[in-house]
Amino acid sequence: MYAISLGDDGAELRPIEPWQAEEFLAHVDRGREFIGQYNGLPDVVADLESSRAFLQAYAEKAAADAGRLYGIWTDGTLVGAVLLRKLDVTQGTAEAGCWLEPSAVGRGLVTRAVRVIIDWAVEERGVHRVEWWVSSENEPSIAVARRLGMTKDGVLRESYLYRGKRHDEEIWSVLAPEWRAGKKAN
Repeated sequence: MYAISLGDDGAELRPIEPWQAEEFLAHVDRGREFIGQYNGLPDVVADLESSRAFLQAYAEKAAADAGRLYGIWTDGTLVGAVLLRKLDVTQGTAEAGCWLEPSAVGRGLVTRAVRVIIDWAVEERGVHRVEWWVSSENEPSIAVARRLGMTKDGVLRESYLYRGKRHDEEIWSVLAPEWRAGKKAN
């Protein structure tokens, strides 16, 4: 197993695999209500079987080069994740996403972790455009998109039905030349 350091605070980014279903379920349980505000993960991962199935689906996406899932660990505890929900190398597009449990909020973990996966997608897989789809009500996630140097492409009004309510979704993106220019500026 390998880990990528996310900085001096000991946070690490690592793949999450099906054999870690119990740990993943415990993480989702700790953040179930918080994560579920804008993310359907808690509705999908309800027990050990569904946890394993979710992780298996991402293992299959990784094997097919169609997506990736990475956990964020602090002090040996899984506290969140970042993912390439979609990865289409032929088209040169990807969609990144994230979630955290409440104990990990406000430490810059998501921004640091998403930088790693965007950089990998752009530099290693040749992706030209990385998107970030977010509820218009999810200010922390919108702030991540801004910190990553993304541009707001538009709003899909009432496009996402979630828990009986229609939500506006914003689409943010960064293009490979913008990503590279942003890295040089920092």
